[in-house]
Amino acid sequence: MIPGGLAFGVFSAGDGRRRVGARVGNHVVDVARVLGDATFAQPSLNAFLAGGPEAWAAACVRLTRLIERKAAPLVPLDSVTLHLPFQVADYVDFYSSIEHATNIGRIFRPDSEPLLPNWRHLPVGYHGRAGTVVVSGTPIVRPSGQLGAGEFGPTRKLDIEAEVGFVVGVGSPLGAPISVDAIDEHVFGVVLLNDWSGRDIQSWEGQPLGPFLGKSFATSISPWVVPLEALASARVTPPRQNPAPLPYLAAREPWGLDLALEVSVNGVVVSRPQFAGMYWTPAQQLAHLTANGARTRTGDLFASGTVSGPTRDQCGSLIELTWDGRDRLAFPDGSIRTYLEDGDTVTITATAPGGVDLGEVTGTVAPAFRPVGSA
Repeated sequence: MIPGGLAFGVFSAGDGRRRVGARVGNHVVDVARVLGDATFAQPSLNAFLAGGPEAWAAACVRLTRLIERKAAPLVPLDSVTLHLPFQVADYVDFYSSIEHATNIGRIFRPDSEPLLPNWRHLPVGYHGRAGTVVVSGTPIVRPSGQLGAGEFGPTRKLDIEAEVGFVVGVGSPLGAPISVDAIDEHVFGVVLLNDWSGRDIQSWEGQPLGPFLGKSFATSISPWVVPLEALASARVTPPRQNPAPLPYLAAREPWGLDLALEVSVNGVVVSRPQFAGMYWTPAQQLAHLTANGARTRTGDLFASGTVSGPTRDQCGSLIELTWDGRDRLAFPDGSIRTYLEDGDTVTITATAPGGVDLGEVTGTVAPAFRPVGSA
């Protein structure tokens, strides 16, 4: 059993050399130094991830024993620099909260059924850009794009999406779908994820093919990957699915996760989404994204989609919290928000039963670049 406080990432200290570290509370362990294993002397987790479940478990057991015996030197977390924990091979974002999908449908299609006909039959998703996945703390430049016919400029509706990401360790060959019951054989762990969104860009460009520039400019992830095994006590039965999923999506074991998220804007909590209510599970997402034989690779990242609940204070995006700007968020300092302004800082944290802390993902909005060709 992996202890709840153990997570893996990449850090550097005074010499600037990047290597794998394990987080233990408010400290970091230099894993390569402690275990004497060159796998962890790399500037990313990918070599470790590719080792598979037996290698993951063996390393965690050895490391845990050394930590418990106080034989692993601890470095204060605030004395190191954290980096992107793994090289992202591919990135897929899903749309798996029925509450979020229903809210978005009501906002964008007020005179139609909020859920499109396919939504209850499969985990809807899209392929994003792996190259714009960034580590927590990276400034988020306000994106520009087409806002309507003949209009180009910075988004006026910069939004967040509070999500949970799943990191593939062992890939699968082209043409070989992954079973819905095989997630433990392929996925190493989870990160917190903020899929930043330009809602006005998205609504104009996203017909008929879906997200593009309104999503691809930045996706932030937490610097620590929490092993799936550490979340064993968080496993819960997901909501009942109606209609029953097709056989390739029908798992033998429940794969819901009881994760409590918290979203803050400029230090003020605006939402507390609950992951346990997600309609489509990560096991079903992985099975679906490979159902056509698509290959997966070490470092692939797939995300849950916005985590939202049945009440307004459980919504994981500002478009829901403000109903696309109709309502306003009032802050204790007297400021008002509908969408994000330059200089705003968003932080997402999460915990799970058993004392598991998933850390945080944070980002601060920077002004848009001057458009190409402008004076």
